[in-house]
Amino acid sequence: MTEITLDKLLGINYPIIVAPMFLISNTRMIKAALENGVSAAFPALNYRTDQELRAAIQDIKHASTNPFGVNLIVNKSNPKYKGQLETLLELRVDYIITSLGNPKEVIERCKPLGIKVFCDVVDLAYAKKVESLGADAVIAVNNRAGGHAGNISPEELIKNLKQHCTIPVISAGGVATGADVAQAIKWGACGVSVGTIFIACEESDVSPEYKQAMIDYGEKDIVRTNKLSGSPLTVINTPYVQQMGTKANWLEWILNNNKTLKKYAKMIIALRGMKQVEKAAMGATYKSVWCAGPAIEHVHSIRPMKEIVQTLTAEFDKAKSSI
Repeated sequence: MTEITLDKLLGINYPIIVAPMFLISNTRMIKAALENGVSAAFPALNYRTDQELRAAIQDIKHASTNPFGVNLIVNKSNPKYKGQLETLLELRVDYIITSLGNPKEVIERCKPLGIKVFCDVVDLAYAKKVESLGADAVIAVNNRAGGHAGNISPEELIKNLKQHCTIPVISAGGVATGADVAQAIKWGACGVSVGTIFIACEESDVSPEYKQAMIDYGEKDIVRTNKLSGSPLTVINTPYVQQMGTKANWLEWILNNNKTLKKYAKMIIALRGMKQVEKAAMGATYKSVWCAGPAIEHVHSIRPMKEIVQTLTAEFDKAKSSI
C-alpha cells in the first residue's frame, strides 16, 4: 500500500508546511507560500482581536483556494482559546495545529466539519494519546526545532512514531534544505514543517535588527531558555540573553513545579515572556530576545518568501530521487 504523503493529504505540490511562528507569520507570507506549491499556517495568537483574526483568514481565502492552517494553543494559558476555536470552525480553515494542551475538544469539533487536526507532540506517549483521540496527523517536534523544541533527535523521533503510530508523522525541526526534507521522508515522515529559514524573509514584519541577527548568528549561537514561557524555548544567545541567563530562578522554579500554583504561574510567565519577545521582535532594544532554531546556520540574506520556497522545493526535487 502506498503511504500517504503530506502533499497528497492536503492537495498541494510539495510535502511542506511553512510553520506557524509567533509574531512572525503574517498573511503576506502565507499567501506567498500558497502561491508556490506548499502550505502554511499562522498562530491564532498573532492577532489580538477576533476581528483581526477573521480578517486575516478571509484575506488568505480571497487570495487563494489552496489549503492553509492555524495554530491554536489549547491549554489554560490561552484565555482566547474558546473564542478562537469558534472562529476557526465558523470560517472552515483547512486544518488546525494544536499545541501545549489536550486537543480532545478541537478534534471532536473539527471531525464533523472535515477540518483536519494536526497535533504537536514531542514523544511517543503523547503521540499515542492524540492518535487515540482521532488526530489526523502528529507534528513531531524534535530537538532541532525553533521555539518550543523537543528533546529527541529528528531521526529517532520520526522512526519511533512511525513504528508505533498509524497516523502520518510530520517532522518539525532542523529542516533548512531540500535534502533535509528528503531525509525526513526517508526516515518515515510524510512531510515537514519548516520555520526558521523564513524568519528573515522580506514579507516578515519583524525588525531589521532581528532579520540581521538571523544572518549574523549561527547554529552555535542557539540556546534554550526556561525563563520566557514556562517551557524550554530556543533563542539566539544575544548579550542580553547571556546576562539574563537561561535557567529559571528559584521563584520561577517553585511556581512552575508547585501543583497548586503551576497553571496560574505558567499563564503569567507565558504572558510576560510573550510581551518580552514581542518587544524584541518588533523593535530593537537592549533587551533583545529573538527566537530561532539551529537552521539559522542556513540563513545568509534577506530574501522574498517566493525565492526561499522555490529554492527549497527545487532542492527537494533534486534530492527526492534518493528516497
